[in-house]
Amino acid sequence: MPQRPMNQDDPLDDFEPRDITLDGVSKRVHVAGRGPGVIVMTEMPGISPQVARFARWVRDAGFTVWMPSLFGRDGAVPQAGEGGAVFKRVCVSAEFRAFAADRASPVTQWLRALARFAHGECGGPGVGAIGMCFSGNFALSMMLEPTVLAPVLSQPSLPLDQPAALESPPDELAAVRARLERDDLTVLAYRFEGDRICTAQRFAAYSEALGPRFVARVLPDDAANPDTAPFFRQFVDFPHSVVTAHLVDEAGQPTLAARDEILRFFAQRLAVARPALPLPACP
Repeated sequence: MPQRPMNQDDPLDDFEPRDITLDGVSKRVHVAGRGPGVIVMTEMPGISPQVARFARWVRDAGFTVWMPSLFGRDGAVPQAGEGGAVFKRVCVSAEFRAFAADRASPVTQWLRALARFAHGECGGPGVGAIGMCFSGNFALSMMLEPTVLAPVLSQPSLPLDQPAALESPPDELAAVRARLERDDLTVLAYRFEGDRICTAQRFAAYSEALGPRFVARVLPDDAANPDTAPFFRQFVDFPHSVVTAHLVDEAGQPTLAARDEILRFFAQRLAVARPALPLPACP
């Protein structure tokens, strides 16, 4: 994959922008690649160059990436003023539940429909999904859609004001746990040890709700990239974004190892025969 600057807006010119209407709601989705579908959901404040870089890694590992525009300006470097304004708008949007525990964000219904749509176009055994930060829990809610086989939660951050709470309601968590056990599936989840938003208490709550099929990975704080965009320097001044803003793109780095484990997970669950990256056994 050609190197692209992370400090300049990304034109996303190697993705196909598609306006997809599902259940009467239309959203822009950036699509690229071939193979089974993987839904890549952006972190706050939008599809940054780092989020797009991760999506390209997924594409290059043998998948069709479906990257919906959920908020923010697509491809923009996260600036403090613009990003802060996006955050405030999203927090009061009817599509999201930023501060409510036990209430899944309504946008997850559209995302489940997107998973069905992607599976219909791409085929294969099913689709993968990764949510990040604000969208972190969405991949879990998408497990109510039978085509979703490989959910990844990267620093799930909702509800923002209750560090030990979960966004998913108890009946949804029970349904997901039953499906994980019935279909022999697992959930991968990532956070930094000192993350003040996605806390150890939250991972403990996930573990209690989902049991041993919730596979948690906790990275040391000193593995985080300190060189971040203005939005993160002002509003997220601690290790947080495992595979995007705080990823260190160097061999041997824990964040790069997390990326590789996620790609292995997608490959094994979605039966990619010859992924572009070497894929040792996933625990």
